[in-house]
Amino acid sequence: MSTPFWKPQLHKFTLGNRRYVLDVNSSSLHRVDELTWELVDYLESGEPPATPLEGYSLKEVQEAWSELQDAVKAGYLWTEIESEPPTEQKKYLKSLCLNVAHDCNLRCKYCFASTGHFGGTRSLMPYEVGKAAVDLLIESSGPRRHLAIDFFGGEPLLNWETTCRILEYAEKQAAAAGKTVKFTLTTNATGLTKEIGEYLNRHKVNVVLSLDGRPEVHNAMRATGTEGTYAQVQANISRFLQEEPPGGYYVRGTFTHQNLDFAQDVLHLAELGYREVSLEPVVTKTPGLALTEEDLPRLEQEYEYLAEEIIRLYRAGRPVNFYHFNIGTFKAPCLERRIRGCGAGQEYVAVTPSGEIYPCHQFVGESDFLMGTVFTGLQRPEITEKFAAVNILTKPECKECWARFYCSGGCYANSYAFSGDISGNYKLGCELQKKRIECALAVSAEVSQLEG
Repeated sequence: MSTPFWKPQLHKFTLGNRRYVLDVNSSSLHRVDELTWELVDYLESGEPPATPLEGYSLKEVQEAWSELQDAVKAGYLWTEIESEPPTEQKKYLKSLCLNVAHDCNLRCKYCFASTGHFGGTRSLMPYEVGKAAVDLLIESSGPRRHLAIDFFGGEPLLNWETTCRILEYAEKQAAAAGKTVKFTLTTNATGLTKEIGEYLNRHKVNVVLSLDGRPEVHNAMRATGTEGTYAQVQANISRFLQEEPPGGYYVRGTFTHQNLDFAQDVLHLAELGYREVSLEPVVTKTPGLALTEEDLPRLEQEYEYLAEEIIRLYRAGRPVNFYHFNIGTFKAPCLERRIRGCGAGQEYVAVTPSGEIYPCHQFVGESDFLMGTVFTGLQRPEITEKFAAVNILTKPECKECWARFYCSGGCYANSYAFSGDISGNYKLGCELQKKRIECALAVSAEVSQLEG
């Protein structure tokens, strides 16, 4: 009998007084009682305990064991994956991140883009560059029919008229090619006027709106010089969301070492009536802002607290979709897709105002990762091959990790920033990711019961 590629593996965790068992290979999640919690440890031996467990009769143990065996036979528990999953991908381009502005009107303390200029000169993308980028996307998308463009920066609203021209050109060219484009725009919302909002809604643009949470937290990080922007940004976001954007939205913030009680910021956003919320851990090495290993116990506790609050809000009829707790527990993508998460450098690239192409927006300015330009095309296929070669099968720490099919190996850029290698690991990020996945699984289980 051949040895399976992935042997059976379980992950046990708790949230509050609830116990959960994840069957790693099938992604089946089980909320269990105390007896079953103990009995799953006997699945490896294939035999139930020979004597009664403390506090339970032999009959109770036998009945619980029988139920476990039913789950095993049904393929929901103690499953294996017999053969290595395929890793080859057809590398058709699907998404563009258009950095339409390498400039910003804010000077956020944690900005990975060096307050907008990405380590270079401040500049705005000319229409000709955006047009060429759209042409490259359509020409390189092969049989793909559904494409995506993210207008990014810096602050894209600083280059609004050009952004509109590029968007409308993309709509026209995609339609002519029998394709569609989903647009996203990420903005600090300081310049989000009523007219701009109406335009975004007409074109069904998904809008990512930056707000870090409580006024004192937001103003400490996101300011124009010494002036905080909370009041202006919050008013603009609230006005925009009154129209219920047909393209969707996220109110997105960042937390740092200075607000380890970040759950309060998520709850503040919920109190404002925002239902699609994301709050990301900062990724920086800046002292005083960077998250540290010493912060980890507090951060894990905070995620657990937030998970309980999200469940409470659902029960109260005020659901909040917290991005990191939005997980495909019951409708997960196929295994081939789960062994690699991000399509950076393969299905997705970023374009600078001058037309340079990089694997993603976080590699912009890194000369080793310059792939070409929108005018010359992708000239360094070895970069695409390098990114394509990284997945959970090539990362020893990931291959056997219980979270592998949810994390999918993590972020290339974070790995590069903290290990010097896109195939490395960002250890603190890994631990935070695993805690978020546990919380997400628990939230999904409880919410699914509420929704029937």
